[in-house]
Amino acid sequence: MALDQTTHDLPCGRALEDVWDRLDAVTEHDLTCPHCSTARGSLLALRDATRELAADETQPSLDLTGRIMAAVRADVRRHRGMVPLSAPEPGTLEVSEQAVAAVLRFTADETDGIRARRCRVIAGGIEDGQTLIEAELSVAAAYRDDLAEVLARLRDRLTAACSSAIGVRLVRLDLTVDDLYDR
Repeated sequence: MALDQTTHDLPCGRALEDVWDRLDAVTEHDLTCPHCSTARGSLLALRDATRELAADETQPSLDLTGRIMAAVRADVRRHRGMVPLSAPEPGTLEVSEQAVAAVLRFTADETDGIRARRCRVIAGGIEDGQTLIEAELSVAAAYRDDLAEVLARLRDRLTAACSSAIGVRLVRLDLTVDDLYDR
């Protein structure tokens, strides 16, 4: 089976492929024809650039792949879920689930005896013009006798932060203590 080979003819009638094949064996026509000499000059530049790239032994930095993958993961997380917010003006207003999770982690970190770990936010429906969200938050807590009270205060603070700082209503919070630490 023969392959259909397309040639690219120059205005002088010579094929560009023929000029490429004879880069090192120049004919009188190649030197005097303005079309062939221009094509030849461009092809020589292309060949030199290709050789230079092929000879380049520069290695990418060791963390290049990790940095690329971190950017990809962050972009995927950022676009995974958006939380619609009520807007006083016409149009839409949204915040990423990742941004809501950051507010929750910050609120947890500001609570005495609590260190935020992982946070996952899921946008629910809308009720009475307010977006409903669910969150899963894992924390490390200082070992203390009143831990149940601290966690109850944390739950109240997270609920208030959702309402006042973001404008959403926290309808479900799964709070997990992953670790205890000494104060």
